[in-house]
Amino acid sequence: MEAIPHPAPRTVDEVFNDFKGRRAGLIKALTSDVEKFYQQCDPEKENLCLYGLPNETWEVNLPVEEVPPELPEPALGINFARNGMQEKDWLSLVAVHSDSWLLSVSFYFGARFGFGKSERKRLFQMINDFPTIFEIVTGAAKQAKEQTPAHNNSSKNKSSGRMQPRLPDSQPKSVKMSAPKDEDESGEEEDEDEQGATLCGACGDSYASDEFWICCDICEKWFHGKCVKITPAKAEHIKHYKCPSCSSKRARV
Repeated sequence: MEAIPHPAPRTVDEVFNDFKGRRAGLIKALTSDVEKFYQQCDPEKENLCLYGLPNETWEVNLPVEEVPPELPEPALGINFARNGMQEKDWLSLVAVHSDSWLLSVSFYFGARFGFGKSERKRLFQMINDFPTIFEIVTGAAKQAKEQTPAHNNSSKNKSSGRMQPRLPDSQPKSVKMSAPKDEDESGEEEDEDEQGATLCGACGDSYASDEFWICCDICEKWFHGKCVKITPAKAEHIKHYKCPSCSSKRARV
């Protein structure tokens, strides 16, 4: 049960610092202080929550009695699942809920103090530069750092059904990531660049670095996710993607 001992953060930087402090406390609870955290989550006790505090500490406590609470509340009853799961799975579950809680607290402050679109976007980008607590607890963050940029084989991109647009090394070889041409450059060079560009098989537009694309495993054409109604989350569960055209051809056969 948390009380705010200092004024609530009112600017993007203050909210971000609050986020970092709470995040650091939660990471301690689930990593370096994990034995202490495990012991405090006694299933025989009442509903317990894990709180990260702005001063980089943590506590396991009962939820606040005030309704509605001063701040969004963490997941309730984390102690009840402790003995019914493998420890690593339980910690991963708590980590996921902790990530969700951190975001809810940060954007609660943003809503409370009237952050505009640009401020919310900046806050999310600052938060998104950090690995999630779940990634740290499960080791996914460490594995990502250890991976080399050698994974640029286009066949691997196709088999996964996804293209990571923000990493140039993961692009298919046909995609050119060249900077925009200066006005005084020759038209001949522009024609060459256009010929080598990857175009969406649905709308015909060229690749943009901030867009999600997906490759058809049948015709090997690339498509904007929005054009074929595939989101990055949905692509995670697709082993072999078939575009609408290939799907309709197979249906007629």
